Amino acid sequence: MRQSTYSESSRSKRTIIFVIAFFLIAIAGLAYVKWVPYYGKSFLAATTHSIGDSILGDPSATGSFSWESATSYALTYFKAVWKAAVLGIILGSLIQVLLPANWLLKVLGKTSFGSTAIGGLSALPGMMCTCCAAPVAVGLRKKNASVGASLAFWIGNPMLNPATLIFMTFVLSWKFTLLRVVFGIVLTFGVSYLANRFVKQTNSVDIESIMDKAPMEETGSFLVRWMKSLGSMSLYILPAYVLSVLLMGAVRVWLFPHVGEVAANTIVTIILFSIAGMLFVIPTAAEIPIIQTFMSFGLGGGPAAALLVTLPAISLPSLLLVARSFPKRVLLFVSAAVVTLGIVSGLVGMVLL
Repeated sequence: MRQSTYSESSRSKRTIIFVIAFFLIAIAGLAYVKWVPYYGKSFLAATTHSIGDSILGDPSATGSFSWESATSYALTYFKAVWKAAVLGIILGSLIQVLLPANWLLKVLGKTSFGSTAIGGLSALPGMMCTCCAAPVAVGLRKKNASVGASLAFWIGNPMLNPATLIFMTFVLSWKFTLLRVVFGIVLTFGVSYLANRFVKQTNSVDIESIMDKAPMEETGSFLVRWMKSLGSMSLYILPAYVLSVLLMGAVRVWLFPHVGEVAANTIVTIILFSIAGMLFVIPTAAEIPIIQTFMSFGLGGGPAAALLVTLPAISLPSLLLVARSFPKRVLLFVSAAVVTLGIVSGLVGMVLL
């Protein structure tokens, strides 16, 4: 009896240490990669009404499929995101070995709106782009977090990024920020919650069964379990990530062609830009200089509003990164929802912007 009590007490202390360690690593990493740099960048946005050049370059430029273009874009992209990408992989792997499965199941394991809301709200401090948040979403799914909660965290990171909203207000206008907040909330909480309907409902018996097995799965050396988790995640994520970014860089001229005055603010352009924005991959907040540059070359408010929603929400590379963690019909639903909401945002933008 004493041995059992001692064992439970020792396990409880270890769990507390692991949880504290995870949050300390997350806070230190986010402070270094996101919070401190974005604090300085907010002053730049306020004083210059710009946060840099568009990663797409000159929108009037013409070109064709080219691996030189692919490598050029990939190098620029990875230079901007590599720190956040490394942090995302580390946190995604640490979730699997540091955070107690029972606690995660109680908080994020249900298909209720409450679990989805917690997942979405947990995304706010992350401020990551969709690809950098993807490994964390994968880690949550491996710990049996619900589809809705994991999606809300994944989508909420880029869509409701507080820093991006601040930059947007200074660089574009409060109207863009209002649109982003409204459609960001719909995507993060509404679409994510509805996505639960595309998977078999998890009943309380199933959750209790998983919770009973969780302590046994968490035994063993922390270092061995972490190396296994980190290695597995890196081997799967990195090749797909690099190759898909290269592909997007190669075809970016086709995805975002120069738009003349006649097509600058039409429904057809809104639809095309909504689809292109959903597929394309960008760093955090890069949609702001992209939209600013496009509009300086005559793009209308409608297509700009479509890009405002679809560019940051998801991308083909991020969809590939989470492909094994979510049912295909869920990812198809999310992709269709992003495009649809992008079109709706574009139609609103034609009037509002």
